[in-house]
Amino acid sequence: MTKQTGGPAFPVGSGDMRDPTGMTLRDHFAAKALQGMCANPNNDHEPDHESYERYVKEVARCAYALADAMLKERE
Repeated sequence: MTKQTGGPAFPVGSGDMRDPTGMTLRDHFAAKALQGMCANPNNDHEPDHESYERYVKEVARCAYALADAMLKERE
């Protein structure tokens, strides 16, 4: 397991766990965090395209920040 990613969440591939493929645990945690944030969105962003793009980037950043905190807590 690597500290940055937490290792594979759902290992698949050749069966060689030294080189697994698939989603990392970090990606899985971020997806779960993103799912919760999308279920209860903060609609304070402005309707124009540029503001929405900033909003989307911030939501993604927050999802990975939560994932990183969950991985740290597992140490």
